[in-house]
Amino acid sequence: MVDYKVTLYTGKYLYATTLNNIFIKLLILLELDKKRLPLFPAKVKVESPDGETYNFPIYRWITDSEVQRFREGTADDNPIFLPTDSEYDFAVSLLRHVPMVHPLFKLLVPHTRYTLQINFLARLLLISKSGVFTQQFWWRGYDHNPEEIPVLNHLQLPERSNGKLFKMVNYKVTVSTSAPLNGTTMNNIFIKLVGTDGESDRTWLFNFTGPLAFTAGQASSFNVSCRVSIGKLILIELDKQGLPLIPQDSWFPAKVAVESPEGDTYNFPIYRWITDSEVKRFREGTALRVFEDIHHLGRYSREQALKQREKDYRWDVYAEGIPHNMKVEGPFSLPCEVRFSFTKTTEFGFTALTGLAELGLKGLSDSKKNWTHLDDLNRVFCNKRTDISEYVQEHWKEDTFFGYQYLNGINPMLIRRCTALPENFPVTDDMLFPDGQSSLADEMKNANIFLLDYKRFDGLKANMINGKQQYLMAPLVLLQKTPDDKLMPIAIQLRQTPAEDNPIFLPTDSEYDWLTAKIFVRSADFSEHQLNVHLLRTHLLAEVYAVSLLRNVPMVHPLYKLLIPHTRYTMQINFLARLALISPSGVFTKFAASGGEAMGTILKRSLSSMTYSSLCMPEDIAERGMEDVPNYYYRDDGLKLWDIIQRFVEGVLSFYYKSDEEVQKDSELQKWISDIFEHGFLSQENTGIPQSFTSVAELVKFVTMVIFTGSGQHSAVNTGQYDYGGWMPNTPISLQLPPPTTKGTTSEATMLNTLPDINTTVQGMATVWLLSKPSSDFVPLGQFPEEHFSEENPWELIKDFQGELKVLTTVISVRNRKLEIPYTYMDPAVIENSVAI
Repeated sequence: MVDYKVTLYTGKYLYATTLNNIFIKLLILLELDKKRLPLFPAKVKVESPDGETYNFPIYRWITDSEVQRFREGTADDNPIFLPTDSEYDFAVSLLRHVPMVHPLFKLLVPHTRYTLQINFLARLLLISKSGVFTQQFWWRGYDHNPEEIPVLNHLQLPERSNGKLFKMVNYKVTVSTSAPLNGTTMNNIFIKLVGTDGESDRTWLFNFTGPLAFTAGQASSFNVSCRVSIGKLILIELDKQGLPLIPQDSWFPAKVAVESPEGDTYNFPIYRWITDSEVKRFREGTALRVFEDIHHLGRYSREQALKQREKDYRWDVYAEGIPHNMKVEGPFSLPCEVRFSFTKTTEFGFTALTGLAELGLKGLSDSKKNWTHLDDLNRVFCNKRTDISEYVQEHWKEDTFFGYQYLNGINPMLIRRCTALPENFPVTDDMLFPDGQSSLADEMKNANIFLLDYKRFDGLKANMINGKQQYLMAPLVLLQKTPDDKLMPIAIQLRQTPAEDNPIFLPTDSEYDWLTAKIFVRSADFSEHQLNVHLLRTHLLAEVYAVSLLRNVPMVHPLYKLLIPHTRYTMQINFLARLALISPSGVFTKFAASGGEAMGTILKRSLSSMTYSSLCMPEDIAERGMEDVPNYYYRDDGLKLWDIIQRFVEGVLSFYYKSDEEVQKDSELQKWISDIFEHGFLSQENTGIPQSFTSVAELVKFVTMVIFTGSGQHSAVNTGQYDYGGWMPNTPISLQLPPPTTKGTTSEATMLNTLPDINTTVQGMATVWLLSKPSSDFVPLGQFPEEHFSEENPWELIKDFQGELKVLTTVISVRNRKLEIPYTYMDPAVIENSVAI
């Protein structure tokens, strides 16, 4: 036998490997065959017994088991004929007619790499009937389809009519994509400009940056050509089209700026998600009220937008007797533009899931035991503290701190000056002034007596928690301003109806009688604060204002531009509140004394007794007689903030509404307030809420209240929840023993047994921790990341507004340096623009 040494080289592609058996036969050529898996051999080298070496170039896929023949690599110079028929291009002709052994093949085949497939994709994606070029380019003046045009010399073909070229006019279009990373799109974007004198063709926005033109934070410019000027721009149409190999994605454009041939610049605020391929219309940014929107295309766009909004934002009734809400099946059924951002979703979800662990409470959430000592509670509490929560832990038993909280704690809304003692609160001078040095009448006359009345809780049945009956009282409390301007509790009655088993507790009673009475008051205040002051008066009303705005007021309206920043995240946070807090399985329902059937009654009573004046801070302070009370920082900072907001609102609205008649004939404005009256205040005339606007002054007052409610007021009653509620004995979520019916029967042990179980405590702590923690994409009051206004005047007013807010921040900061407990909740720097947490 004579041996031939065969060396087979496999191509470097990882997937060119085969595990099949390879067979070879040597002739004047080489035969290869294999089974099953594909093989990409590079070449075969054969060394003969005579010492000759023969090379067989292969470089092709072998995918089946058929025998493949390959010639030895020496070029054969036999003549060949290359057809010149235009049916074939160069590469196809080479591969069809020139064998591998020919020198021409060896020379030219490297220059055919990938050509056939890239051309196939070009025909599929660009010039097919559904291709980008076919959909985009006009091909005017040609009698051929795009597929039949032999050469594409330029992406934008010249206009031609009757053989004559038009001189095109160009509009420079700059598209800005918002900063969130997930707002990027890789899809094709098309635009049409619509003006008073005509419109452009639908134009593909394509430039040298290619698919990077619409990445997050990017502003990209394009040219849109028209035969003639199309006049003053009214609106633009945008649509987003996916490619066969790139799926439809979501895009969040911020704005589009268009420079006309005449040198004018038109701004089109967008600030909404575009998730499908439907055409979306956006109006030029100059604010227009309905009666001045006279162009037929503008009016049509306005009407169509509101029709769609009515479908997207529908009213729903969560429970009878409380404000209506937006109908939503889940957070992902909310319109994209009102959902949480990716950042907000991630951070809020993480805090909600890890709250117990973050607070060091993991393992305690299932314990139904009582607290046996305050030191045990202290060991839990020490895992997460704030400066104020530490102060609360140290001073919660003190009368001065008890009184302070009704001025500057998280419920500064209940206290009022007492000018006449309620008939059901039979406090006597002998109880309060046994030495006879003063009298209740004199102290009330001197404006030194104040009242807390939790009458809306009277007669309610408290919740069952861990199988045990809980207790919710309806206390009456008298407080007295001392000569050193402290506010001290002087009498507490825990039920509304006087009786022998309903004693009036006094500071002179035993330590635990008096402390226990104060604990029952603070527990009642937890429910008053959470359900009325916080949930109803900020969250639920803010949602009503927002849904009515989005249903009834188009983007081009000045009211929309003014109020839209104050609706951010409100719909989703309220959906989550209904789902996780007040639903049948919610934390509040399961673990608060006022959960269960009492909760609905409290909300109904709160709404039925609400007044428009109580929502307007200057009037509310006056009605409660709190104008001159010292150390009332909620009032001091809040009134300054109200005035700043009012000046800003008045400036903006007075710019657009020059007369009361213009307010009266704005049908969209009237529909906004009409829906609020019907769906927010259930058409109750006794609330004093306007059913329509008749003057600019009425409009300014109501809009000021709306902005103040969603920003400053919400901050005042929300931000400090963990500060004042993290140490549970100061604000118990529930109490599980009835109040003492006679004096002298309480002790530290009975007080501890009265406090909520361990699991109830930690669930309450985790909830107030979650509700007090802002996200990193927090937008403070006065900041407007979205540029909805186009006119110069509103932006000048915004600058003035921001300047006044900075001054107020400085004033508060200087004042707080002198305070034992700084009051920061009305500081514009920590106030969010909207109800977002």
